[in-house]
Amino acid sequence: MTPHIRQATEADLTAVLELYAQPDMDKGQTLTLDQAQKLLQTFALYPSYRLFVACSPAASAQVVGSYALLIMHNLAHRGSPSAIVEDVVVASAHQRQGVGQAMMRHAQSLAQKAGCYKLALSSNLSRTQAHAFYRSLGFEQHGLSFRMEL
Repeated sequence: MTPHIRQATEADLTAVLELYAQPDMDKGQTLTLDQAQKLLQTFALYPSYRLFVACSPAASAQVVGSYALLIMHNLAHRGSPSAIVEDVVVASAHQRQGVGQAMMRHAQSLAQKAGCYKLALSSNLSRTQAHAFYRSLGFEQHGLSFRMEL
């Protein structure tokens, strides 16, 4: 499948929240539609933080995947920006059909056009199939990732 990828709108949020409710994403727990709408409005305040959706090529244009992309400006790396992909999700019925690959190529293209020196993402240690997928696209494990629960 070759999905159409575009920036998400508020009208897409119900479908995106359904994707996040999948057991391997957020264990069925999501924001309310109202909370998601407020956050999408907050995204727009950032110079370059966007939510994208992948839609099926059928006339119905069903949302079958989503990801967020943040392009950050840096004082280090001689001012070169970097990009971070977050919240990558594909509907279980559409996995292994090229949707995730198309979304990651889309993110890579946007990062390259923005002059980013790297495209980064993080993945839960337990998601070994996702790790194999990211490696197949050319992502390499780099360094260590640390986090602190707040």
